[in-house]
This record gives sequence, C-alpha cells and structure tokens, in this order.
Amino acid sequence: MAFDGVTIANVVSELKKELIGGKLYKIAQPEADELLLTVKTGDGQRRLFISAGASLPLIYLTETNKPSPITAPNFCMLLRKHLQNGRITEISQPGLERIIHIGIEHLDEMGDLCHKTLIIEIMGKHSNIIFCNEEHMIIDSIKHVSAAVSSVREVLPGKPYFVAQTQDKLDALHTDARSFQQTLASKPQPLFKALYGSFTGISPILAQELCYRAGLDGELPTAALTDPDYAALYREFDCMISDIQAEAFAPTVAYTGNQPAEFAAFPLTIYAGWDHLRHFATMSALLESYYAEKNALTRIRQKSADLRRIVQTALERNVKKYDLQLKQMQDTEKRETYRIYGELLNTYGYDAQPGDKAIEVINYYTGEPLTIPLDPTLSATENAKKYFDKYGKMKRTFEALADLTRQVKDEIDHLESISTALDIALQEEDLVEIKEELTESGYIRRKGGTKKVKVTSKPFHYISSDGFHMYVGKNNFQNDELTFKFATGGDWWFHAKGIPGSHVVVKTNGAEELPDRTFEEAGRLAAYYSKGREQEKVEIDYIQKKHVKKPSGAKPGFVVYYTNYSLMIDSDISGIEKVE
Repeated sequence: MAFDGVTIANVVSELKKELIGGKLYKIAQPEADELLLTVKTGDGQRRLFISAGASLPLIYLTETNKPSPITAPNFCMLLRKHLQNGRITEISQPGLERIIHIGIEHLDEMGDLCHKTLIIEIMGKHSNIIFCNEEHMIIDSIKHVSAAVSSVREVLPGKPYFVAQTQDKLDALHTDARSFQQTLASKPQPLFKALYGSFTGISPILAQELCYRAGLDGELPTAALTDPDYAALYREFDCMISDIQAEAFAPTVAYTGNQPAEFAAFPLTIYAGWDHLRHFATMSALLESYYAEKNALTRIRQKSADLRRIVQTALERNVKKYDLQLKQMQDTEKRETYRIYGELLNTYGYDAQPGDKAIEVINYYTGEPLTIPLDPTLSATENAKKYFDKYGKMKRTFEALADLTRQVKDEIDHLESISTALDIALQEEDLVEIKEELTESGYIRRKGGTKKVKVTSKPFHYISSDGFHMYVGKNNFQNDELTFKFATGGDWWFHAKGIPGSHVVVKTNGAEELPDRTFEEAGRLAAYYSKGREQEKVEIDYIQKKHVKKPSGAKPGFVVYYTNYSLMIDSDISGIEKVE
C-alpha cells in the first residue's frame, strides 16, 4: 500500500493523455489541503482531485464532485486569479520522484502570455501543492513551511523552489547492470530493503515483487547473492523500467477477503495465492476505488468505536467474573469426599478413640482402605456432623455457581457474537441493529421517549456457482430473522462449530439435493463470516433448517440442534458471486 514513484508515473501517463491541451474551467479547494480542478478538454470535462493531506496524499482523475466552502480559501483565490481559463501545456515527473509538474500558460492582466507551474509533491507528511512562476520562485503553497519547521527547505512565497535531496538514492530510470549490482552489494541488509532503499520510485511492495519474479527470497542478505542472482534480478528490474518508459502499466489491487490490502502499477504476482487480484483500466480508477473502500472500512471502524468499547468492557468484566466462578467451583470439588467421610464415620466411628487425629476404615464404595482426618477435640459423631456440614455448604455453593457460571458463559458467548458482528459490519446501517441489541440487553441505556430506529440493513446475499441463493446474517437479529422467518424447513443451514459467527441459509427452491460445490461454498461463507476467519481451516456444522430450534428465552442468535453434518473448509470466498 505505497503511493510510490512508479504509481506516480502511471498517474502522469494518464494525466498527459487526458488533460494536456485542456483549459482550467473551475478551481476549488474543498478542504484545507485539497484541490479539485475541473478541466475542459476536447472530449468533455475532466476532474482532477489532489490531496496534500499528511495521512493520505493523493492525485487522480475522478467523476465525483465535492462541495466547496462558501468562502474560498486564499490559496484557491490566488490560483483562480492566475490560472482561471489557463491551458495545460505540460505534465511531467522528474525521474521517478513522487513529484508532478503541471505546466500552465495563461494571459496576465496586460494580455501577455505567461507560464506557471503547479507542483504536487506526494511525500507523506511532507506532501504539498506549490505554485511557482517561470523563474521557479514560489508564488504560494497550500502549506507554508518555515525555517522553524524545516531546516532543509523553506516553502514560502518569494523563496526559490527546489527539491530537497534528503535521501542518497540512484535514479532508477538510468541505472546499468554494473552499478545496479555494486549498489545493492554495498548494502549489508535484506535484498528487498536494499532494493527500495537504493533506487528512487521503488516501494517495499514493488521490491518484493521484483525479487519474487527473479526467483529470489527478498529476505536474503545481499551478501548471499551470486552474480547469476544479481543478473536475474536486474533483468526483472530492467523489464519494469522498460514498461515504465513505454507507459505499459497494469494497475492491480490484491484483496484479502473482501478488503483491499495492496496495490501497484503492475500485476502483483507475489500475491497470486491471495483471495483475489483485481485489475483496473486506469490508476485513477484504482486509487478512487481502493481508497474509497479503505476509507469506508476506516469510517465504519471509527463509527463503531463506542460500541466496541462497550462490548469489550462488558466482555472483560464477564470474563473476570467467569474465571473467579470457575476457581470457586474448583474449591467445591471435595464435597463428595466430605460426604463419604461423614457416612464412613457414622458407620465405623465406634472404633475411634478419644483424642485420635485420624482413623483408618474400609471405603465400602471402593473396597479400599481410607484414612479419615479427625479433630481430636471432637467425638466421631461430631466429626461426622462437621464433614456433613462442609458437604452441605459446598453442595449449595456448587449448585448456585453452576447456574451462575452457565449464565455468565452465555453472556460471554453473546458478547463475542456481537463483537464478531462488529467486525462484519461494512456500513453505518449495519451498526443500527447491533446498537439496538446492546440496548435491549441492557448495555446501552435507552433515552426516555426514544423509539426503536428504522432498520435498513439487509443480510449479505450470494449466489453459488450452481445458481442457489445463499444469505448471511450480519448480526444476531438478522441471524434469527434468516433462520426462523426467512428460511423454510427444507433449506440448508450452516454455522461455524463452537465459535461466534453468522447463520448462513441456502435456499433449496424445492430441490431434493444440493450439489457438493454449493455445500462447500456455503461452508466457506460460514467460515469467513465467523471468528475463525483467519484460521487455515474451520469446522462447519450444517443441517436442514427444520432441525434447528431456538430454546425459550434464549439470547438473539442462539440456537440448538442435535443431529448435524460437518465439514472442514477454508474461508476463501473470492470466487463466490455477491449480489449487491
């Protein structure tokens, strides 16, 4: 997940094809560190989104508009003054640096033709958008950087613009085989680290990909490589550079489950074993989709933070209570021993002499000798009564604890199922039912006069390779709804064995039997939407719905069944069609 120099090269390639010759029609600044440029071209309008945000610097073409503040910020007003209706004449990238130069020509107040440059630096927390004149003097920037902030370079109006050379890296576009090997061999570190640390534009992901293509382990130290190893690696490196120069890009995202994990401007063969790879026609489309999904996941995590905290606090409290109760239960394990002591003393106590500290008798339950400790100050009958009193007290404690422990364990299971539902949630609507369940369970206080909120979240819907509809509950309320209201007796029901997870229902549509492939795909859904998602294999119980029962008074999502089939399956759902 790196916005590296190769990604920038891919973006520049697209911008040159789409924007050169176009006129700047609108200039907006939706956020303090963002620009949205609308460019009129011969083929219509194009929007260029630029963000210099410290946490997420981006640049890509988009169809999406963003609302702007009523009063435009000063930097936006300055750009409008100079560049409104200006024509884009050049878009370039110096080497493989994470920098884009957009050259714009316009007429000044006197009608003379002028040239300005908008420089976008995509450099993490140092990202910036800088506006320069023909002499490379800074007119202004979206972020001002004074000497007090940076001793390397000031970014202020009137200061000369230059790129600070803070890293000793070679230009990847102009590296021959000899300097390539010498540079890497001089760095005593893992190969992939030496690779991305030596050449501009190469990210750790791309470095690992190059090593993989060359048949080398990226973790190997450079000292362990032979000349043929370096030759193989340089061939892959040179092929990549040739593709960059030929602008032969293939934007790709690697997914784990339904979540985007990594992206690059070239196919990520190193991740061929992942859940799936998705290819995009343009890097702009990839970036917009990738970060939209990432932002959605981040946003839902933020929205669910309060609910997670409530669940986690309740879980910790109940787990402590459960551990204490189990320890108390262990303390009552000797109760039967005390009962037997009392019975044997009533039978053989006449053999005990006053002052005896123990008596040896025959245990008529086992036929073996047994030594019973005695209180020498008490008679045998009084010792028997003492043991019966201990037995009675422990028995009452055990019976009370058995019920309490079962209740607490049920509460822990319920809370863990809610925690799993929070992990599954993808949209704000998915949190509504979870919050309602926590409210009904007493973990959230319902405000006076507050009515139940309208629920718009629906279960996940998939279609098996054989055409059968499969539904997955997102939370306990949906699980109950699916199993006991939506499913019919002949439908098949799936659930991860012994761990929190979603109910999966496969509609049979009156078919006598389901194909084996559909059973496997439904099992994968049950594995993926469970707490065991990260395990290599998950055991799945499956049974016809008519055999699934809900005990009276049971918590949401809790069911029982007494006969079932089982299968061991992985959680790879990449090949299953999802209905949006």
